[in-house]
Amino acid sequence: MITKYQALTAQRFHEDATCTPARAATWRRNGATQTWKTRPYDFRIPVKYGLYDYFQITETNADQFHAEEDCPHGHKR
Repeated sequence: MITKYQALTAQRFHEDATCTPARAATWRRNGATQTWKTRPYDFRIPVKYGLYDYFQITETNADQFHAEEDCPHGHKR
């Protein structure tokens, strides 16, 4: 699960469904995290995987990802 602090500071994220001891799908930050003053718990992180896959990590799907430094399998660059 990604916290709001990690959303503001982390550069790489792993998808929980594809993170195994052998391999992890790493999504890279592709811009600044968007936050709102009127919705303090909401955030949007633009990320990309490879050359052509783009996605947004938000507070609704943050439970499907974790920051690279918190990987339970030890995948780090």
